[in-house]
Amino acid sequence: MRKAQSESLKIDTYGTEPGFRRCDAPGCSFVGEHRAPKARSRLSDYYWFCLDHVREYNKRWNYYEGASAEDLEQEIRRSTTWDRPTWPLGAAAAFRKFVAGDYRDPFGALNGDDDMDAASGTAPPRPGSETAEGKAFAIMGLAPPMTELELKARYKQLVKKHHPDANGGDKEAEERLKIINEAYTTLKKFLT
Repeated sequence: MRKAQSESLKIDTYGTEPGFRRCDAPGCSFVGEHRAPKARSRLSDYYWFCLDHVREYNKRWNYYEGASAEDLEQEIRRSTTWDRPTWPLGAAAAFRKFVAGDYRDPFGALNGDDDMDAASGTAPPRPGSETAEGKAFAIMGLAPPMTELELKARYKQLVKKHHPDANGGDKEAEERLKIINEAYTTLKKFLT
């Protein structure tokens, strides 16, 4: 009985019950449950349609209708950065200043030939991380290219820090010092 009453009230009472909207299509007495934007410039202002009328509206509606070619071009450009603001990186002079700065470029990506061997025109050999030389570089906290003076200075720093006498005769410090000595010897051979 209750189901039959609700079906009979379905169309007749929608317009009078609070909380229900009528379909905005002329002459329609169904509930307007589905929203559709009124215009491209007013996307938060809606028509409310029943399912059949919102389908008709969506078939006819074109978001870009009335947009000029310039508007479309701007829309495409903005969408390439997801409508986020962007800024130019700067003039070529600013880039040259970056390259000429105090930045380390071991692969020569920015300026090309800083790390090239002058005699042969090729980059110095780089050990792999799994080789003895690669492991020695990691232990010493260094990266190629480097000079013997840089290696020696780093070795002195590590010896002062990890020497057993500086660590109260600690056995672990003694083991670390042995590993540092082996890495130093390996890198000395690598550089010569």
